[in-house]
Amino acid sequence: MNKRFINFLLTLLFVILVGTWIYTSVRDEFLKQSRTAQRRTVETVAAGYPEPEDVDDWLKRLADEAREYSVVFVSEIPMPGEKLNAAPKGDKELAELTEKSALDLEFSKGFDNAAYEEIYRASNNWTVGTKEKQAIFFAPAVSLKTHEIEGALVFAFNTEGEQNFMRMLNTLFFGAFILFAVVIWQLMLSRDPIVGFALAGLFLMTLVFVAYPLFEALRLSFVENGKFSLSIWKTILNSEGYLSALWGSLKLGCWTATFSTIVGFLFAFVVARTNAPCKKLISTMGVLPVISPPFSLTLSIILLFGNNGLITRWLRVIGLDFSIYGLPGLVIVQTMGMFPIAFLTLSGVLQAIDSTYEEASLNLSAGRFKTFSSITFPLAVPGLLSSWLLVFTTSLADFANPLLLAGDLKVLSLESYIEVTGMNRLGHGAALSILLLLPTLTAFLAQRFWVSKRSYVTVTGKPSGRITELTTPLVRRILTGIIFVIVFLLILLYGTIFAGCFVKNWGIDYTFSLENITEAVTRSRDALFDTVTLAAIATPIAGITAMIAALLIIRRKFHGKRLLEMLLMTPFALPGTLVGISYILAFNHAPIILVGTAAIIIINYVIRELPVGIEGGIASLRQIDPSIEEAATDLGADQATVFRTIVLPLVRPAFLSSLSYTFVRSMTAVSAVIFLISAKWYHLTVLIYNFSENLRFGLASVLSTVLIIIVFSAFGLMRLLVRENVNLMKSVN
Repeated sequence: MNKRFINFLLTLLFVILVGTWIYTSVRDEFLKQSRTAQRRTVETVAAGYPEPEDVDDWLKRLADEAREYSVVFVSEIPMPGEKLNAAPKGDKELAELTEKSALDLEFSKGFDNAAYEEIYRASNNWTVGTKEKQAIFFAPAVSLKTHEIEGALVFAFNTEGEQNFMRMLNTLFFGAFILFAVVIWQLMLSRDPIVGFALAGLFLMTLVFVAYPLFEALRLSFVENGKFSLSIWKTILNSEGYLSALWGSLKLGCWTATFSTIVGFLFAFVVARTNAPCKKLISTMGVLPVISPPFSLTLSIILLFGNNGLITRWLRVIGLDFSIYGLPGLVIVQTMGMFPIAFLTLSGVLQAIDSTYEEASLNLSAGRFKTFSSITFPLAVPGLLSSWLLVFTTSLADFANPLLLAGDLKVLSLESYIEVTGMNRLGHGAALSILLLLPTLTAFLAQRFWVSKRSYVTVTGKPSGRITELTTPLVRRILTGIIFVIVFLLILLYGTIFAGCFVKNWGIDYTFSLENITEAVTRSRDALFDTVTLAAIATPIAGITAMIAALLIIRRKFHGKRLLEMLLMTPFALPGTLVGISYILAFNHAPIILVGTAAIIIINYVIRELPVGIEGGIASLRQIDPSIEEAATDLGADQATVFRTIVLPLVRPAFLSSLSYTFVRSMTAVSAVIFLISAKWYHLTVLIYNFSENLRFGLASVLSTVLIIIVFSAFGLMRLLVRENVNLMKSVN
């Protein structure tokens, strides 16, 4: 070990020496070219020095044309140790500096060189007025007629470009050194380099794309007028309106998470653990709400149940007064839109439960309900808690539904959105959004504490190929009936979207028309291509990364595990508006410039949707006996082979759910993407939102329908690419 460590230090020393040589070479060459270009500019400008009577006009013209430098003219060059005899002409701030610093050693050298018809660059940078780090040059002002020196020209060049390049260069070489150090450490000292590289990659990803943007947002909440200040937080914490919004968010999140988890568990249980009919229809309808943009479902509900909705009008005729606005309406809408999160998470968990325990319970004369309550339900607790947490964080971060349905209910996500987009107070919006982290992290830690106290292993080396039917025909019919009521409501809502494709403008003009289809397809061609391309790139990256992260969190012990978990879960709790703004703040300048590129949108997709895949993977891995992986390792398989041939097939349901959810959310993202799109990379949901905002519901309906068709097609393709493991297929007894 000592020899390996010494070799590591020697290798690291060699990397430092080579890196230092490369760094100094690049830095010196860049500074040389930059200063050479500045000197050529000085020579060119000085060569155009006019006659004395035209100096004022010449200086004015230079001030109007030049952006990277300013210039003043000193009519009488002072002797060393003497003050100026006449005030300099030209740029006011540079003139003040020249007059004030005439006795400075650098200025004396500069004037002395100008007197000998030489150009001189001051060795240090100077502050000219409010502009810091300006490069100062001195040049002679030579008459074209007499060829005599009539004074000196003093130039001040803006070195902001040099500073930005140097910051980028420093960051690049520092990052490269850290990367080389990690790689060398893993290759020379680590027992399992693959795991080490995976951990290093995850930490680097979270630090750059989670912690850094979040720090920018946090910093913004403590800055006012460019200076550190606590006034924003004092205003928020002393405001009853903002505290009321926090309480409103908590109420909405708790109710939505609870009802969504119940409905999601009902769908998942009927599909995975019963012989109920129409399972494919139930599964399809169970994922339908996450396929369309959230505001499409909300608009459908308003058109049906709003103040002037079709169903609301009918209810008023029979004497019932109903309002969808406020907390009850928001809970209903969010539950309908978010229960698929729980359904997708719980489906994999319930499918993976080994029925051997249930069969043993029934053989020991326990009833079906007793078996369910003591065996099946407790084993599903990790998935239930994960589902609740994911829906809770989604509800807190949602602003599209509250924007349309909140009524008199205040929620933090909407207040944050209004502060940022309506009042242009980025600091207030960032602070309000950061408040949402407190309940989210509290729920996250509580869930982890609860799950860590129990064991949920059910998948061992010999899993059962059967699923025990725990419901009687009557109970099965009741559960199926409840599900079909929910399915009917979903069909009604999405039927409204489909019907909107064939009317001129829903709610205004119900005339049958096909014009919307032609116009929508024509206007959305580029946005549709961009949306599908970006989602297709982000989906496999997010899915594989989520499974790797879940495996490391569950199967490995390492320093910083809790920190890594929190960083991976944090983006899901942040409002999309804050994520979009923080990404713009973080990646719109050196050293990482991503704004306007496809990369920043893809990174946003991957980072934002990782928690769903990680939670699903963790819930599934808790049920798998580690001895299966240990046996493969003992037989000589490396970690990559174990992950590919053992872990990934066993967590296939969770992996497929992660892929599906990431693709869906990428295709239907709104809040963060609306800040990150550019002229080159547009997004279909933003176009749908614009159509909806302009009351072009027909066009929005067409694009929403197209979006649903694309996503369902992608679902089928994913199931073909990620085939189900025949060894894990189960039949219901």
